[in-house]
Amino acid sequence: MKTLYTAKVHTVGGRDGHAKSDDGKIDLKLGRPGSNDAGTNPEQLFAAGYSACFGGALAHIAKLEKIQVNAVTVDAEVNLNQSDDGFSLSAALHVTVDGVDDATAQALTEKAHAFCPYSKATRGNIEVTLSAKGTGAVAAA
Repeated sequence: MKTLYTAKVHTVGGRDGHAKSDDGKIDLKLGRPGSNDAGTNPEQLFAAGYSACFGGALAHIAKLEKIQVNAVTVDAEVNLNQSDDGFSLSAALHVTVDGVDDATAQALTEKAHAFCPYSKATRGNIEVTLSAKGTGAVAAA
């Protein structure tokens, strides 16, 4: 395996702390989910990373398959769950592919789920549900 990139983030104080990347592009206060704290929380950060990665994976698959898409949007929900044995995460990705029909959007979404590094990391570890829709071909101006 060849490492292409390593992200480095230093966090102090856990959920009530502060996170800063080694390059300074991330420098933010952390807060607990559902609180009025000024900071973001790990679930939001995970949702942002997963949705961005998934959208990129889908665009890559579309390009490989020579399917023209105008835009890909991914709305991610990451849930912090509690049960008798502790805490866990679950996720839902709602994908919209502009320029294709629903069936093509669904097929691309499933292929992206097999390809995306975040999906690979979560597979078998957390429940991930997918929904996909296409907006159809956009008329030329």
